[in-house]
Amino acid sequence: MTSFTPRVFSGVQPTGNLHLGNFLGAIKRFVDMQHSHECIYCVVDMHAITVWQDPAELARNTREVTAAYLAAGIDAKKHIVFNQSQVPQHAELAWVFNCVARMGWLNRMTQFKDKAGKNAENSSVGLYAYPNLMAADILAYHATHVPVGEDQKQHLELSRDIAQKFNNDFAKSIKGAGFSDGFFPLPEPLITGAATRVMSLKDGSKKMSKSDPSDLSRINLADDADTIARKIKKARTDPDPLPSEEPGLKDRPEAANLVGIYAALADKSKAEVLAEFGGSQFSAFKPALVDLAVDKLGPMGSEMKKLMDDKSYIDNILAAGSARARTIAEPIMQDVKKIIGFIRS
Repeated sequence: MTSFTPRVFSGVQPTGNLHLGNFLGAIKRFVDMQHSHECIYCVVDMHAITVWQDPAELARNTREVTAAYLAAGIDAKKHIVFNQSQVPQHAELAWVFNCVARMGWLNRMTQFKDKAGKNAENSSVGLYAYPNLMAADILAYHATHVPVGEDQKQHLELSRDIAQKFNNDFAKSIKGAGFSDGFFPLPEPLITGAATRVMSLKDGSKKMSKSDPSDLSRINLADDADTIARKIKKARTDPDPLPSEEPGLKDRPEAANLVGIYAALADKSKAEVLAEFGGSQFSAFKPALVDLAVDKLGPMGSEMKKLMDDKSYIDNILAAGSARARTIAEPIMQDVKKIIGFIRS
């Protein structure tokens, strides 16, 4: 039976203006997982160009995500931190998966429909096919686990489908290459934490996003303490006190969002937060959330700014991480070529 080393892979797109949703939904969990897993963390710059990017901004944003990883506490010596475009095996394997995945599978991807909207005919082929590249990102390292938010679960399911179809399509060749029970693992999702989906501070029904025209809708990781405090104080709420138990948050999206943010920042459950603040008005809860957010995010923002002032340091981190990533991905890609019948020198 094929044995796969337990390994975590995940990545963040370098689209600029990293915010609290990026931190709680991804980066904070990356930091937590490095204590219990072998981790590979990528800045997925190839995904970013599915829509046009200003080249200078793309480079800056790639460094910003890297700085956020490091400032949050990811150890780039023990784990791998790199940018996708420096490891050509991602693109090589993505093409193979373009030939394995079915059109019907991609047509069901809701994120493409959401992003393309009424302009699907004018969208890039890359935007349509990027779930295949996401599968390649994961499977190029035989990753077994992927931390994902609720909005990415469908893409991870596609990765599993692609892995399974490859294993089935090439079963005979895979066994001939010495892999007795499938070549690719079926990666499992890791969905943990109290705030896996952080919502807008101005509208609890919408996801926190850098594209929201109101800067008050989000807390940017680069915000200083005064700005963080101002945004939380202005966050939309309702007139009722906080409930003492989680069912009381139903149909109260803004309250649920702020409680979830507090819980995630404090490493507590929502139930624990409500046990402490149940019955309190938001006039009492918000100052506590301000103190917590400033304590957790303030030092990270300062460290990010410091790192961003040293481009060569970040670039060296990415170069070293990319070299380490290639040492894992290249043998796997060579096995893929052998399995599918490509002649190799």
